[in-house]
Amino acid sequence: MNTSESIVISVNGERRHCPPGLTLPQVLEHLGYRPELVVVELNGTIRSRSTWGSCVVVESDGLEIVTIVGGGS
Repeated sequence: MNTSESIVISVNGERRHCPPGLTLPQVLEHLGYRPELVVVELNGTIRSRSTWGSCVVVESDGLEIVTIVGGGS
């Protein structure tokens, strides 16, 4: 990706590049996550899934992404 056409965000403590103007679900998909299988904390606040579509990720935002894993016996 051309870094002059991207923003830098923190994802689970690592710097990552993504295109500007993406909503939270779009960023998740860009990073290779399945949005329906994650919980997201944005800048220290756990975001309700119902707000994701209106949440545009911007330069220097911090995401903590936890993948939901099913299973059991």
